[in-house]
Amino acid sequence: MSGKGKDKKDKPARQIAALPVHWDKNGKLRVLMVTSRDTGRWVMPKGWLMDGKKPWEAAKIEALEEAGAVGWISDQAIGRYHYAKRLAKGRKLRTRVVVYPMLVEKLKRRWKERKERKRHWFSLKKAAKLVDEPELTDLLLALAKDSEALAEVEQRQAS
Repeated sequence: MSGKGKDKKDKPARQIAALPVHWDKNGKLRVLMVTSRDTGRWVMPKGWLMDGKKPWEAAKIEALEEAGAVGWISDQAIGRYHYAKRLAKGRKLRTRVVVYPMLVEKLKRRWKERKERKRHWFSLKKAAKLVDEPELTDLLLALAKDSEALAEVEQRQAS
């Protein structure tokens, strides 16, 4: 078998995600999570890359469709994680998700997937306990320890 075929097979599929955040009235950082449509587990709004859209633009669209979140999204990724995307007939696809931070300005009352998902604000530590993906847990815990990275995003948005 040639090395070329192996490389393609081992290369993970690519998705993008928004990390929708805001600071609550007590100054605590919160992250908006949604339930997945298939299992109801807590996840970040995510999806596939979209033709004609930059990755962060696609992540912003996913946040609007899946969570009704409206706001500013950074063009700089804040991290990445891998997971096994469940496909038909029990198959799984290794997938790499690049995460873009989003500062939520408002939540829509009516949004595209409102009948298919729940949404909820969590602390980063609580969100880290709820997700199934170990690398996503690590990313959320790292942000909980050092939310300066998100403060820098907020400063970039303001300028």
